[in-house]
Amino acid sequence: MRRRTAQGFTLIELTVALVLLALIASVLYGSLSLAGDTWNRGEAKSQRTSEMRSAQDFLRRSLTAQHPLRFHKVPEQPLYFLGTRDSLAYAAALPGRTGGGMYYFRLTASGGRDSARLLLERVIPDYGALALPDFSGADSTVLADGIGSVRFGYFGRDPGSADSVAPTWRDRWDDPQRLPDLIRVDVTPVTGASWPTLVVEPRIAPEAGCVTWNPSQRRCG
Repeated sequence: MRRRTAQGFTLIELTVALVLLALIASVLYGSLSLAGDTWNRGEAKSQRTSEMRSAQDFLRRSLTAQHPLRFHKVPEQPLYFLGTRDSLAYAAALPGRTGGGMYYFRLTASGGRDSARLLLERVIPDYGALALPDFSGADSTVLADGIGSVRFGYFGRDPGSADSVAPTWRDRWDDPQRLPDLIRVDVTPVTGASWPTLVVEPRIAPEAGCVTWNPSQRRCG
């Protein structure tokens, strides 16, 4: 009888097969890793977009509905309002579903330069106060993380200017008797594109906070 010779893989064939298997595994791992990174980036971008939209929606409603609250114990009855390039403080009411009531808010970027938060602080105004309250011990809400900078602009006229004077944009609001005609908010995240510029118009006229309003001098009487 003829003996059958046992056949198998040679060492070279086995080596080639292992190399091919390693290459296939490497390609599969790279594809899965790329897909995972793409998914994670998409999720992060979606979360940032949702966070941005929620923050801008709140700010639009809050700044539009801000109240011309005044210091009635001070002779000229100035407004509860302080607008600078880096922060904005204003009076507004919280919606009823979130507790309601009148608050004095401050919007600013707080934290490190590369990892700041868009922070909204609030205190209950003292109606017998003679000056703007500070925010030590204030309640705060983080509207967005990873903020590089936030800048505010104010559109209006100089204090006491006539209607014939053209309003302009400025980095600070110095009129204690009137709110700006428009308020601009520019937010730049640490990563990603800048938020769309938010421009809002306060709907309530400043004379609504006065017992008597002097239309010629544009001051509380």
